[in-house]
Amino acid sequence: MDSNALPPLLLQFAATVVLSFVLGLELHSYRRAQDEGIGFGTTRTLTLIGAAGFVLWLLDGPQPRGLYLAGLAALAAWLTVDLARGARLGGALAAGCDASGALLPALIVLLTYGLGPLTLTQPAWLVAAVLIVAILMLAEKPLIRRLSDALPVSEGVTLAKFLILAGLVLPLLPDTPIPGLVDISYAKVWMAVVVISGISYLGYLAHTYVFPAAGTLLTGALGGVYSSTAATVVLARQARTDPGIAAQAPAATVLATAMMYVRLWLVIIALGHWPAALRLALPFGLLLAGSLAMTWWLWRRGRSGAAPAATAKLAPHNPLDLPVAFLFAGLFVAFAALTAFVTQQFGVTGLHVLSFLVGFTDIDPFVLSLLAGHFQVSETAVTTAILIASGSNNLLKADYAIALSRQRTMLPAAAWLALTLAVSALWTMWLWQR
Repeated sequence: MDSNALPPLLLQFAATVVLSFVLGLELHSYRRAQDEGIGFGTTRTLTLIGAAGFVLWLLDGPQPRGLYLAGLAALAAWLTVDLARGARLGGALAAGCDASGALLPALIVLLTYGLGPLTLTQPAWLVAAVLIVAILMLAEKPLIRRLSDALPVSEGVTLAKFLILAGLVLPLLPDTPIPGLVDISYAKVWMAVVVISGISYLGYLAHTYVFPAAGTLLTGALGGVYSSTAATVVLARQARTDPGIAAQAPAATVLATAMMYVRLWLVIIALGHWPAALRLALPFGLLLAGSLAMTWWLWRRGRSGAAPAATAKLAPHNPLDLPVAFLFAGLFVAFAALTAFVTQQFGVTGLHVLSFLVGFTDIDPFVLSLLAGHFQVSETAVTTAILIASGSNNLLKADYAIALSRQRTMLPAAAWLALTLAVSALWTMWLWQR
């Protein structure tokens, strides 16, 4: 029979029963894994509780909800009596164990009772999301416990800062232009802050918690996610004093720059600037491929040396410090104003000179301001300006690599970084001659 012929109410009831049964199975597996007894809330009990919540919600009508609330009160009283009985019998609460061991099944029971109204009133994706969260909380207790033990209190504050940046500040900012910058709004500036902070934060978390003991090569890759310049400085300084790091630092330095191209392209995509993303896909792809090939060659060359293996320690700074976010926003506005002035007074030539000079600073706010504003230049000029800025930034990293490491082994890496500027310049010339 065609499923469309089935009454919608029957499908919703069947979904409630199935989801309640699944929660019952997961709760049973959780108790077995914890070496607990069956206790209150077996698979059959949870299935019937879910069906009861569905029926009482329907019988109650739109207003009031007396029957459903009465059922909820009776269920809460039943759970309270069960918890008290468990405590008297020497259960988890009486033994002084973690109270969550007793409270979690009770919370699952209450959630099951709410599945009926949830299925009747909310979209299917929300029902599925609630069920997935509940199952993960039951099935991944060891992983969650390890994560909770490993995560310092400061990281909770860090996450709160990101929620403030993305969820509180951004919606409150008006989408009106900043005085003197017709195409740059307050919301655009802060959106750029959120995008860069989010990508940098992912790299920070990966380096700090997923790969805390990463080798020198992986350290360069992860460092390049949030700041290839900072990664180059740290690698060069440590290569100066440690022969083991000096052998692998050139490969890690080039790999950090390769990740810069990935980060910039992802930022452009995140902002939805598809014309620039498409124009930069080929040159960035070629520079990325060349950097990866050079990384492989330098890595093989470093392995053949006699120096003992060593690991560089990057110790990344948290990218979600609020002063850093405000500094980035300030640089964004300053570069936007400077770009507007230069393009009005000197045109594309002035923009290219500015791009080259900006490369010796932080290029992220410049690139984002260039993409967010509609300056008096073509899309080709925007593309070439980004290429020149990334190339001159690589020249800065080449200087850092040689000056701070004082190692001959850094020469090939520095030469490649300088070569990327030449490639970017040649690509710029080719685009303008088309």
